[in-house]
Amino acid sequence: MTSFQDELLPATRRALLHRIAVAQAEGRAPSLVAAVVRDGRTVWHGSRTSLEGQVPDESVQYRIGSITKTFTAVLVLRLRDEGVVDLGDPLEKHLPGTGVGEATIAGLLAHTGGLAAESPAPWWERTPGSLRPRLGDVLGEQPLRHPVGRRFHYSNPGYALLGALVEEVRGASWEEVLRHEVLEPLGLQRTSCRPQAPHAGGWAVHPWADVMLSEPAEDLGRMASAGQLWSTTGDLARFAVFLARGDERVLSAESVAEMRMPAAPAEAADVVDGSAYGLGLQLERRDGRLLAGHSGSLPGFLAGLALSVEDDVAAVVLANCTSGPSTFTVAADLIGVVAEAEPRIPEPWRPLPDVDRSVLELAGQWYWGTQGFVLRLTADGGVSLDPMSGVGRRSRLRSNGDGTWTGLDGYYAGELLKAVRRPDGSVSHLDLGSFVFTRQPYDERAPVPGGVDPEGWSGIR
Repeated sequence: MTSFQDELLPATRRALLHRIAVAQAEGRAPSLVAAVVRDGRTVWHGSRTSLEGQVPDESVQYRIGSITKTFTAVLVLRLRDEGVVDLGDPLEKHLPGTGVGEATIAGLLAHTGGLAAESPAPWWERTPGSLRPRLGDVLGEQPLRHPVGRRFHYSNPGYALLGALVEEVRGASWEEVLRHEVLEPLGLQRTSCRPQAPHAGGWAVHPWADVMLSEPAEDLGRMASAGQLWSTTGDLARFAVFLARGDERVLSAESVAEMRMPAAPAEAADVVDGSAYGLGLQLERRDGRLLAGHSGSLPGFLAGLALSVEDDVAAVVLANCTSGPSTFTVAADLIGVVAEAEPRIPEPWRPLPDVDRSVLELAGQWYWGTQGFVLRLTADGGVSLDPMSGVGRRSRLRSNGDGTWTGLDGYYAGELLKAVRRPDGSVSHLDLGSFVFTRQPYDERAPVPGGVDPEGWSGIR
């Protein structure tokens, strides 16, 4: 077994091994394999197995189920970045005749399209895709369960529609487009729609006895874009690096960051420490750490991929059992082990190579009414706005190159910040989405909406 173990401290390696050993034993998985990525490289690989003579390594394929959805989402974001589709487009604009065409592309990506969770019987995960040759067979007579755009409701048929959208726009099969546009550029040579040796077999473990039953491995047909793929810890580790950093051959860093932004909340019953759904990615906050990734399951297999951009650590966990260990939870725990035992070493502080003096003069304290904020210049040429007290709206803003900035996150995402100057060139105030920020609370020299009491500040009158 290749381990790359010289990258981590011995105590960290043992803690990782202990976590997957507990997961495999308590989850009664025939085999469980895991990988950890740090700083863009696989630094640890481990496996536990109860099958004699079968020790899975980073090249053994397992079925990854709904992690397939993240791959499909990447294909859709590529169409958006090329200007072929807009995420706000109704499906009908590009894929007419489905009966659910009012659902938007973004809604399907974020599971807010109102579609049913599953296709009509028989259970699509355990029966041949040939039983559902048309989209109508996937959607059924009543494809909607909720008003479009009203709530988060996880939908496998929704991702079947996105796969069909890709095929319609590209004029090729989803599998062919995926291979050409994602798998080959990222070097994911062991990710495929059908199993390729060496691969694990899928098993069901009896809930009340330590015996197993072989599970069928069906070709999902029209549902392939929701859960068809087979992959390895080696390939998924590389995919996790891509989801954290982007790759201009596939998607930019900005676009994968957009995938990691919340687009829909989780159901209230599912929220433990805070969770949501982005564009093809599950988002969870565990122990104060924001994780992005996806879980996956198909009869005989469980899969989990999680990454923490802040810690620059990712983990992949695969098992070959229908039910058992929570692979996403195990992946999250592996990230926690590394991040806490060997915290990321920050880059050394370096002064900016140059600074625009007209921007530098904007740095410092500002007030929105009576609430204090601090504007800071960031190393990437943008600015950040943070409350002085630590409580309040905060945002990072990118420079537009013309003396204005656009919000990247938080309340001010998409809003425009500009410095308003007096005729003599001095700064009067900042305008951020119509909010007036002044150097002093309710500065009488600035055009504060509603005006400022001419009697000024005073005690009780």
